[in-house]
Amino acid sequence: QIGDGEGSEPLTAYQLMQRLRVEWATIMKFTKKSLFQSEIFYLLNLVLYITFFLLYYSPLSLYKISYCSSTLFKLGKVAYSHESYQHAFLWFFKSLQKLQATKEENSDTYKKLLLEYLSSSAYEFGHVPLAVYCAKQRVNIDPGDLQARLDLTVYKGKLSQHTKTPDIFTLSETSTSTYEALCRGEELNMKSRRRRQLSCRYSTGGGNPRLMYAPVKEEEVWDDPPIMTYHDVFSEAEIEQLKNLSRPGVSTALQHQTDITNYRVIQDVWLKDEDAPVVSSVSQRLSDITGLGMESAESLQVLNYGVGGHFSPHYDTVVRKNLKSIMFPSPLQLSDVSYGGSTVFPEIGASVKPQKGSVVMWYNLLRNGQGDWRSLHGGCPVYQGSKWVAVKWVHERGQEFRRQCSLSETE
Repeated sequence: QIGDGEGSEPLTAYQLMQRLRVEWATIMKFTKKSLFQSEIFYLLNLVLYITFFLLYYSPLSLYKISYCSSTLFKLGKVAYSHESYQHAFLWFFKSLQKLQATKEENSDTYKKLLLEYLSSSAYEFGHVPLAVYCAKQRVNIDPGDLQARLDLTVYKGKLSQHTKTPDIFTLSETSTSTYEALCRGEELNMKSRRRRQLSCRYSTGGGNPRLMYAPVKEEEVWDDPPIMTYHDVFSEAEIEQLKNLSRPGVSTALQHQTDITNYRVIQDVWLKDEDAPVVSSVSQRLSDITGLGMESAESLQVLNYGVGGHFSPHYDTVVRKNLKSIMFPSPLQLSDVSYGGSTVFPEIGASVKPQKGSVVMWYNLLRNGQGDWRSLHGGCPVYQGSKWVAVKWVHERGQEFRRQCSLSETE
């Protein structure tokens, strides 16, 4: 598992795994499964996901990051393999710029390969004139390259079929642009007037006896819909116990069932209340703070987002185990994160940074039981470090008298 040090930064981690993959190729021949298959796919996802922010929105120099042309080319190939042709083109273009500026690896063969990917990316994206231009440059380098001449002929033949030429150098607004902006730390909709209305207080969970003499620190992150953070809820010892209980299961998940998709990269394990006193203590304390019952809640899910770990924007209001919709999750932060890893809400512009020992709370459902569209949320990619989270999924059933309906049908 990649931790701190050499593997704590995404591109370094990618290069580390590539090196190990080559050096240990002989060993892997004698194993039934490739120990690095999930790791490599994991890192390919993180390279595409995290470096996208660096590529488009800020110069690489702003982050004091400098990579050679071949590394930038690899990033382009990752985007290309994901059929993200505009991102791929931009990476290949940066690779070409780096090649021309430093004269590194400035061989005709390498430049031809770059131009081949540039023309193909531009064509797939719909910018045929640019594909033709890159193909011409490729032919100029080697007029005898039959494949290059054939590609040029094909692209020229498609020119008449394309009346519109999209701007390949400017990424358009998409449904995830707000999510990406929040993950970069931009404050959206957080005006000074709204900020002044937010407050912090000591909470007793509505008069819970267990909190009367030990109230919790409650921070109002967002007013409507309400998003709360409760600070210093769990001790360092309790957090370490939870992580130690989870590590064997997370290690197994890493080798066999790591949840890696285009939208979710995590390792997780489930802990029952009877597994250890600290697990039942977590459930009880969350019940005290929220005022909700845990009878219909699921087991405690402990998740590990390593470098590159993320969860794209999604809703939790789904039917699970025939218990109707999930009313709210209660993410317990088991670690600080050096950079990245925030929980963001694209529909409203809210963002919550991970802080060890804190609990974040919001409702996925309105009081009438309908899903709240404002609860769309996602976990930002972890750029440095490792993010540990424990989530208690509380269902709607059993909360009828704890969170009652209002007199309004729309609430």
